[in-house]
Amino acid sequence: MTAGLLLLPQLVPTASAQPAPLPIPQGRFLKPTVLVGEPLDYELRYEHAPGLEVVFPDSLARFAPFEYAGKTYYPTRTRGDVSLDRAVYHLRTFQLDSVQTLALPVAVLQGQDTLSVLPPPSRVRLRRTALVAVGKDLPALRQNLALVPVEPAFNYPYWIAGALAVLLLAAGSAALFRRRLTRRYQAYKLRKNHGYFLAQFARHVERFDLSRSATNVERAVVLWKNYLAGLENSGLNSFTTREIVAYFENDADVRKALTATDKVIYGNLQSEDAKEVDRAFQRLRGFAERRYAAVVG
Repeated sequence: MTAGLLLLPQLVPTASAQPAPLPIPQGRFLKPTVLVGEPLDYELRYEHAPGLEVVFPDSLARFAPFEYAGKTYYPTRTRGDVSLDRAVYHLRTFQLDSVQTLALPVAVLQGQDTLSVLPPPSRVRLRRTALVAVGKDLPALRQNLALVPVEPAFNYPYWIAGALAVLLLAAGSAALFRRRLTRRYQAYKLRKNHGYFLAQFARHVERFDLSRSATNVERAVVLWKNYLAGLENSGLNSFTTREIVAYFENDADVRKALTATDKVIYGNLQSEDAKEVDRAFQRLRGFAERRYAAVVG
């Protein structure tokens, strides 16, 4: 048996098959020096073809030796065949290196692949505010064994015991007067909500007097329903007119008032309906005051 060699043709890629190189982003610090803990802005710019999908770093990127404090993004701006993406990252540094560098990568999405493109490193110099002694310039250490007066320590056990006694006394008082305090607080809330309802209802009525708009009528009715729903602790604000009339046992004021307002809301407001709406407002306000007096009393 003789051994033979199998020759395979070599495919030489042509220059046209190679993808065009990606542009390089540009990153720079917006000031040359910085103090420890001082805010520092880093600007990242990327000019690329409009059809290129570009993703800038977010807060989870690696910013060492800096700490991330926020960012400001700017919308993509396209002029001709060039699109510009730009973001400013707000950083801080607490490192003591004299010169600190940063290069944030830009991710380029190409089909199923993600390419990371790095800008040239940008440098910032740390500005020191205190002189650092090195070597022979260090001061000589002296031993001092003299006693230093110490202020008396805070007596935590007694204060904790006193605080617990006050809390127990407050808890006992609350248990004794809880019902009375709860009733007074509920009465205060009802009184406050009732005053707010009357003020807002009067405002809607005044607006209707000025504009004669069906929208103001609808808003006044919705306000009335919401107030009574809270006062009655029920779902009145989702009831229909027929359900509300039935809920209040066919009260004449409620039935006449809601019939008049429905006619205006779902129909056309006629000039002769304005006086009827005014009377409907009076009936709704009067009924709300009666229900409030019944709940409070």
